[in-house]
Amino acid sequence: MSTNPPDLRPDLAPGARIQDSRRDGQPNIGMVSLGCPKALVDSERILTRLRAEGYGISPDYSGADAVIVNTCGFLDSAKAESLEAIGEALVENGKVIVTGCLGAEPDYIREHHPRILAVTGPHQYEQVLDAVHEAVPPWPDPFVDLLPASRVKLTPRHYSYLKISEGCNHRCKFCIIPDMRGKLASRPAHAILREAEKLVDNGVKELLVISQDTSAYGLDRKYDLSPWKDREVRAHITDLARELGQFDAWVRLHYVYPYPHVRELIPLMADAGCNVLPYLDIPFQHAHPDTLKRMARPAAAARTLDEIAAWREICPDITLRSTFIVGYPGETETEFQTLLDWMDEAQLDRIGCFQYENVEGARSNDLPDHVPAEIKQERWERFMEKAQAISEAKLAAKVGRTIEVIVDGVDEEAATCRTKADAPEIDGNLFIDEGFEDLRAGDIVTVEVDEAGEYDLWGRLKQG
Repeated sequence: MSTNPPDLRPDLAPGARIQDSRRDGQPNIGMVSLGCPKALVDSERILTRLRAEGYGISPDYSGADAVIVNTCGFLDSAKAESLEAIGEALVENGKVIVTGCLGAEPDYIREHHPRILAVTGPHQYEQVLDAVHEAVPPWPDPFVDLLPASRVKLTPRHYSYLKISEGCNHRCKFCIIPDMRGKLASRPAHAILREAEKLVDNGVKELLVISQDTSAYGLDRKYDLSPWKDREVRAHITDLARELGQFDAWVRLHYVYPYPHVRELIPLMADAGCNVLPYLDIPFQHAHPDTLKRMARPAAAARTLDEIAAWREICPDITLRSTFIVGYPGETETEFQTLLDWMDEAQLDRIGCFQYENVEGARSNDLPDHVPAEIKQERWERFMEKAQAISEAKLAAKVGRTIEVIVDGVDEEAATCRTKADAPEIDGNLFIDEGFEDLRAGDIVTVEVDEAGEYDLWGRLKQG
């Protein structure tokens, strides 16, 4: 049982959980999945295709005939982590296929690891399969190897990421995602709903909606209609959320860019008959207009405060989470203080923070007046001190309330749960340390909150 640390990376997916499913003579593939939840979904899709072709999935290097490393290339530190993972896989196994965001730079990877078998870019599923076929030919048994009813999942059974689009149309100066993953490419609404339906039918209790820009969903498709059940559904985030909210599962929205039409989502969150959670994950990044302009982000922090107030008026229980960058090139002490003052006014519930890093290929690298490392660290500490104080006060206000939680796991000490205000791995937990023995992962139960910390809550099961 552990509490949520204040410096937890908010962009990382949970660690992949792979079950060994080997039969005699079956070729086995290992998977190392790095980076964000969007990359984790890519890993699940690759493994689902391989499983359907007769491959087993190995949870370790020794049991694998080859290893796929799905890389991250968002930050230089993430690139270094990916190179380290590739090197470890080469040492432990020897047969390594590289894919993912860093795969968009094959020469860079081969310069460090010339022994890899193949490199493919992000969401290039067919090329990954071709590389696996060449390295380890399939050997399916038609009486044993059947396509699973749902995709192979690398997260716990009771929650799943649901990716609704690829790519991004924004050109933020610190980000190279559009260069790696391309422009916005939305999935048809019926395909998303069909996948969600299968997931819920197979026991998923929480759908985590992800993309690079969730609120832009459908823009590239001109918000076209597609048939679903006895009706047509528009490829628009409001319509999609409304439909997802009819499934018997929590629906949590991530990476929502603060467009004006986001306000249309809030009544769904306030509707007791809709399962869209009162939770918005919005990457504000900063608050000073000059910093936002240098980032090539919308520079309307004051209007954003008005928008936040409007959301809370419609849905008082809404939880707002965001991430910020401190130490961006040219950030002055005055600009940073504006961010701290904005935080006092916004009173966001869940807050993550990065120290700015140069990323190869990002336009922000060429900006003048880069902030020294020691000042970035000092500002990060001041920012997180304020974020922690806000979090502590917000959680203290929940003591005595009765709320619903979802159980993530149970050990001998406690049941580890999450409230509707907490996304897995990146937000806090609620612990039940008495009378929890009969609980199981995926249970949704009612608790009374009786204690609060800086990031986590404790409670007891509500009887009756």
